[in-house]
Amino acid sequence: MIEIIRTRATSEQMTSMLEELGVYVKLAVDVEQGILAGGGELHADCEKFLLRDGSRQSDLWGADWYPFSQTVGYESIINIRASANNRSMNVEDPRIRSQIDEIVYRLLGGVQWESTGML
Repeated sequence: MIEIIRTRATSEQMTSMLEELGVYVKLAVDVEQGILAGGGELHADCEKFLLRDGSRQSDLWGADWYPFSQTVGYESIINIRASANNRSMNVEDPRIRSQIDEIVYRLLGGVQWESTGML
């Protein structure tokens, strides 16, 4: 299930976001508003939730959250955009990576979850 996270995630939200993939969470991060959407099968699904919620496409970046190691991955097809001079799936701008880190760690870092059969 995809969750839009505006304040520190709850254990229930983290558990919900892990339902699809079990060991990591696909994210779309709005670097302007400081929020994220997580869960589901594709970064584009999370991106769609934030766009419907009022986010601007230019502010959205794809990432992954690995709760076991508490690390962020920066690779997503939604990150390919010539208009931002980002020509690969990885977020290339260190400033944007830093913004993503700050938002993800603030909202998801250290949040516990309930173990399911997949974890």
